[in-house]
Amino acid sequence: MGWGRTLLLGDIGNRLDIEDTENDIAHLKHQLATAFHKDMPQDQKLDALVNENAELKLYLASLIRLLLTKNLLAREELETMVATLDAEDGHADGRHQSPIL
Repeated sequence: MGWGRTLLLGDIGNRLDIEDTENDIAHLKHQLATAFHKDMPQDQKLDALVNENAELKLYLASLIRLLLTKNLLAREELETMVATLDAEDGHADGRHQSPIL
């Protein structure tokens, strides 16, 4: 329901919105799990993962460029955040191994 629920119900509405989002994430995880059937050949699985990764990169790049273009995010802030998150797991290696939140 979004902002209306939060506005009318305060913290309870906000928690309900969070619960809805958590349910959506669980549903998407289930869809993803069923998309890669056990009987699917390994090459097909790899191709699907490569394609999905490329699509995710496209959306992420689009989102970052939009935020930068609208001056909602400074490039330096983004670079600092990436470096901070990269080092969180003890290794500055271009990967993020610790929990997202």
